[in-house]
Amino acid sequence: MKTTGGSDDAKRRAGESAAGLVLDGMVVGLGTGSTAAHAIRALGRKVDAGLDVRGVPTSFASRQLARDAGIPLTTLDEVDAVDIAIDGADQVAEFDLVKGGGAAHAREKVVDAFADRFVVVADPSKVAETLSHPVPVELLPDARSTVAAAVGDAGGAPTLREAECKDGPVVTDNGNFVLDCEFGDITDTTALSRTLSSIPGVVEHGLFVGLADEIHVGTDDGVDVRTR
Repeated sequence: MKTTGGSDDAKRRAGESAAGLVLDGMVVGLGTGSTAAHAIRALGRKVDAGLDVRGVPTSFASRQLARDAGIPLTTLDEVDAVDIAIDGADQVAEFDLVKGGGAAHAREKVVDAFADRFVVVADPSKVAETLSHPVPVELLPDARSTVAAAVGDAGGAPTLREAECKDGPVVTDNGNFVLDCEFGDITDTTALSRTLSSIPGVVEHGLFVGLADEIHVGTDDGVDVRTR
C-alpha cells in the first residue's frame, strides 16, 4: 500500500536537507521510498564531489538506487555502527511513524533502530495529529490466517496486500506476505506496537515508536525541521 500525495519538490527539499547532515567518514542507513530516494540521489552527488561515506541499504530498491548514484555500500555485519539513517514515512504524528508502504519496514526498522541518529524525511501530506494510516504487518506466509485472526482480536481489520503487476499477494524482499491493518485512530501507539510484536508469525510491523530523532518536512518554499 504505497502512499501518494505531496509535491515532488517538497519531497526533494526534505531529502536534500537530511543528506546535508551526512559528514565525511559516516556510515549511512539508506531508507526506501520516494522521499528517501531524493536523499540517496543527493548523497550520491556529494560522493561524486568527494565525500567519503558508506551506505547500508534497507531494500533491493534502495540498494540499486545507491549503486546507480555511486554510493559505496556495506552491510550491518561489516560495520560497528550506523552514524545516521535517513528514511521516509507513510504517516508522522509527533515522533511516531507508520512505515511499510513499500513493504520494506522489517529491514528499515533494523537499520533505523541501530543508527545513532534516525532522521525522517516527509512531505506535509504525511503529517497528522494522530496516527490513523493502516499498519503494515509482515508475516510468515503459513501464518496468514492465524495472524489475521489475532489482528482482528486486537481491534484491527487486516487486508492481504495484493501485487499490482502480478497475480497474488505482494512478497517482501524477505519472502513474506504483508497485511495492511486498519485500526482507525491509534491513540496508544506503544500498546499496539507491543500487541502486534507479540503475535506468533509476525516478522515485523510498521509502527515505529520512539525511534525517530529528527523530522525534516519539505514544504513549497523550505524545510520544517523538528527535533526532540
